[in-house]
Amino acid sequence: MTLLSFLLQASWPLLTLSIVAGLVSGGCSAGLLALIGRAIAADPESVAIGVPYFVVLGILAPVSAIVSQLALIRLSQTAVLNLRLHLARQILRSDLQRIETLGAPRLLATLTDDVQMIAIAISTLPLICIDLAVVVGCFGYIAVLSWQVLLMVVALMVVAMGSCIVLIRKGKYWLTRSRNEQDRLYEHFRTIAAGFKELKLHRHRRHAFFDQELLGSADRFRRQNERGLMYVTVTSSWGKFIFVLAMGFILFSLPKIMTVPPTTLSSYIVIFTYLMLPLEKLVAKLPIFSQANVALEKIDQLGLSVSAERSTAINTKLQRSPAQSPTPQPHDRPWHSLELRQISHTYHSDSDDRPFTLGPIDLRLTPGEIVFIVGGNGSGKSTLAKLITGLYTPDQGEIAIDRWVITDADRDNYRQYFAAIFADFYLFERLLGLDRPDRTPSDLDRLAQEYITTLQLDRKVQIHAGQLSTTALSQGQRKRLALLTALLEDRPIYVFDEWAADQDPQFKDLFYREVLPELKRRGKTTIAITHDDRYFDLADRVITLEDRQIKTDRSTQLTQFT
Repeated sequence: MTLLSFLLQASWPLLTLSIVAGLVSGGCSAGLLALIGRAIAADPESVAIGVPYFVVLGILAPVSAIVSQLALIRLSQTAVLNLRLHLARQILRSDLQRIETLGAPRLLATLTDDVQMIAIAISTLPLICIDLAVVVGCFGYIAVLSWQVLLMVVALMVVAMGSCIVLIRKGKYWLTRSRNEQDRLYEHFRTIAAGFKELKLHRHRRHAFFDQELLGSADRFRRQNERGLMYVTVTSSWGKFIFVLAMGFILFSLPKIMTVPPTTLSSYIVIFTYLMLPLEKLVAKLPIFSQANVALEKIDQLGLSVSAERSTAINTKLQRSPAQSPTPQPHDRPWHSLELRQISHTYHSDSDDRPFTLGPIDLRLTPGEIVFIVGGNGSGKSTLAKLITGLYTPDQGEIAIDRWVITDADRDNYRQYFAAIFADFYLFERLLGLDRPDRTPSDLDRLAQEYITTLQLDRKVQIHAGQLSTTALSQGQRKRLALLTALLEDRPIYVFDEWAADQDPQFKDLFYREVLPELKRRGKTTIAITHDDRYFDLADRVITLEDRQIKTDRSTQLTQFT
């Protein structure tokens, strides 16, 4: 997608208004220039006749320029806002595997740098429209003076623009490479933040990371960006040189080729002097549009194209959800069984580049069960949990709740059956989305504070209007806050991925002997990935994974579903 098509999607009326107003402003500026040229060559009486035209054009030029810039300011800010929101919506609608493949650094680079570059390019459009109109108007005035000179100037312009386009393409190539390298550089910056402790404790690793990873990537980014910007600079200087050459031709060579009256020559000098600045700015702005197109290409490569569906098109107005009570969800209805039928899924292990296939898996869950899933590293426990919760889509087989077979269209509704805490959980600072018709905000605060006290976090954390006072806690304490949120969600099925791994014995006992039995008493199904074999007797079933398949189900032999 090009920048122009993006803006047309955003708001073609505003874009049209901005361009037309810019052209009017530039045309008025060119008209003023023509009046000045005529005034130099004309008698005082003719000059007096042109005064009203000069006044009108002198007022219209800045007014239309202001209109053009205001229209494009509105367009650019709205377009960039909607682009960011659209990308955020598309990310939230994407599959977990797609987001894991893209990686957080690449997404952040797109949402910040790429969008910002597009915004910069859009902001230059009014000035370009004005400068372009000035150039066209000046060329028109040159045509009035001499069509032969116009042909010479146009030929020179074609040579200048053609050579500039070649240079811009070279610059775009290197800027694209530097933008790709920037993704890797952001990944190294993320490593510094996430792996700070490990780097601090190991001097050789720290030095190796800096010298072999960060330094190399940063230097490649510098060199590639430097080359791209070098072509940008050469383009601007080359264009300026061509225009200076044109002025020199008019001054020194044209009088030898053809007879040029001194007054006409003075007009040429005024025109070319006036043309220098807008032409120079036009050439200088071309690389910005090249960089913006690189940014749009990077967005398209994410598979989150800004060419949205009708329901989420960029030109839709920003809407907020009305304040109302949540409507009943599918998971509010009673259910009797959840079945995984011959489920299989191919995934990549963190420890190996080879793909692995989990399954085929047959599994049946019922309300009120406590199910433990155990197995060695790489056996597929977390992948199975993501399949059960609908975060991963199975490659083969099907999932059904009672007679409801889950399809892609149903998957988001299906996911609402689950509350989960994964090993790489994220802790929100506010209790978002937990409002219910039968629970006021004050009731939510009161219930949350009760859980905070039960989990022995009341000395560190308070709750007010759904806002946690802090999340800057140890990993074990943060997991307890995540448990608080999960309990407040009150979903039919709970999934805990090694929740107790970071807890001391007191809170392990609380989790296994109090929290899980309480969930069972309330009819909730609990799936816990765990290695705490001392608590296995508390489970209704213990499922063992081995070689990415279910090896045993301690309490119930697997039933094959057809």
